[in-house]
Amino acid sequence: MFRLRDWGVSRQRYWGTPIPIIHCDACGAVPVPRDQLPIVLPEDVSFDIPGNPLDRHPTWKHVPCPSCAGPARRETDTLDTFVDSSWYFIRFASQPDAKPFDRSGAEKWLPVNQYIGGVEHAILHLLYARFWTRALKHIGMLDIAEPFAGLFTQGMVTHETYSRGDAGDAQPEADTDDDDSSDAPVKTKWLSPDEVRKTDAGYVEIATGGPVTVGRVTKMSKSKKNTVDPEPIVDQYGADAVRWFVLSDSPPERDLPWSESGIEGAWRFVQRLWRLIESDDAAKAEGDDIALRKLCHRTTVGIESDINALQFNKAVARLYSLCSAIEKAAPSADREQAIRTLLLLVSPMVPHVAEEAWATAGNDGLIADAAWPIVDPAMLVDDEVTIAVQVNGKLRDTLVFPKGAPKDEVEAAALASEKIVRLLEGKPPRKVIVVPDRLVNIVA
Repeated sequence: MFRLRDWGVSRQRYWGTPIPIIHCDACGAVPVPRDQLPIVLPEDVSFDIPGNPLDRHPTWKHVPCPSCAGPARRETDTLDTFVDSSWYFIRFASQPDAKPFDRSGAEKWLPVNQYIGGVEHAILHLLYARFWTRALKHIGMLDIAEPFAGLFTQGMVTHETYSRGDAGDAQPEADTDDDDSSDAPVKTKWLSPDEVRKTDAGYVEIATGGPVTVGRVTKMSKSKKNTVDPEPIVDQYGADAVRWFVLSDSPPERDLPWSESGIEGAWRFVQRLWRLIESDDAAKAEGDDIALRKLCHRTTVGIESDINALQFNKAVARLYSLCSAIEKAAPSADREQAIRTLLLLVSPMVPHVAEEAWATAGNDGLIADAAWPIVDPAMLVDDEVTIAVQVNGKLRDTLVFPKGAPKDEVEAAALASEKIVRLLEGKPPRKVIVVPDRLVNIVA
């Protein structure tokens, strides 16, 4: 019952599911007979006058009463679109011709494994969908109480706002996702990002040269016109660069501030990826690079975990690190394999570039059909450890040893370190504490 309120489901607009009721002066509200369903909206409607065009239509709303055959009127309100979206997932799971859904088919597929939506969905659509599903269970049409097994609430894409005058930021209009918002009176002249230009004196409107007030960064909305058209950005930088920026900039549960510089950074990575393929020369490959091989296996495990946890920005960070390591690595068979692994791991994020690079590198078939990299558990085991060397509790040096090195060898190496010898000034330590594979603490 959390935040559940009475729900008025009728809307005075054309676009929506017709409410199957006929109003008769003699009989009252009469349901439309089943053999007359579905009700089809008229196509010869006019939107040049504010209000509901169905109410103004000359013929569509006039019908005989199903009960007494006298003159009657169709209900001209349509259902709130949330009525349809409250059970569409059940229809996706089962699509019979003669009824909304087949119970056995729907129960085979439901509940939905993962629900992903913005915060406004968690308040409206999620509650309505849960209510609808529970109502269907209550009347015996479905034996499922919860429609979604997992919920992930993603952040909004945000952008600063632009308006003429100071009123835009001081008295912002309320955000709304209702399509009827376009009929509301406009109090502020909002400007889209492509209608303004930054100058030394601040932002100005391109069309008039007048000063522009820059408002706070808020979610992109039609009402404030702070939306960015993706088409020219995709044309300039490519769809993969846009995808990479959206995935890499911040955790998906947080808001994403739209940034031109962020897109440029993503585009530069795509170029790095492509140069890596072009620079690969199998003829020069020789020797092994065990460290790079291990990094590939660790990166694969990490990315699998990140994707399953919907932490795409962490997966992107791992790919940056792997790409940098490959760029620095000397030619070897492991480097060639690392490039192949990198392409496979990056393909969910930048599929178009990865597909082209896969073919350019001489691989057969599509990367979309290629097997995911197989992880060797032995490659995940560290055979070397970095040991901290402290003097009186303060870190003074680090040493790399084989894992499980004997205590006396570690102690001797720590006392022989140039940094430690200089700090001790020739005096013997009062005590040396060795924690295997972790640290050496010298008490001077």
